[in-house]
Amino acid sequence: MTRINVDGENARDGLMTLVVTIVELLVDAMEREAIRRMESEMLTDKEVERLGAQLASLEAEIDRLKTDEGIDGPVDDLRGELNGLVNDLVHQVDDPRQPHPGHSLFKNE
Repeated sequence: MTRINVDGENARDGLMTLVVTIVELLVDAMEREAIRRMESEMLTDKEVERLGAQLASLEAEIDRLKTDEGIDGPVDDLRGELNGLVNDLVHQVDDPRQPHPGHSLFKNE
């Protein structure tokens, strides 16, 4: 499991990794909601264009920030682990009797 170091000299990188990862997850959620609204025809063509441009701009800024801060790898690692955690939870909800190799936010390593 990825550890986010918030001590000493690495505190800034650890905090930046965590913040950027959370922002990426929020952008993903906003994209899914935008797609849902487009597919249900809740948005005008102008709104779709504006929303697409705003999301693209946000993603470009996040990518620039990750590159500038040198945290591409750590963000990808944390995202991967969070995706594993979410997938485990979804499978557990689908069938709580099935054992799953778990991810844990509280794993001691």
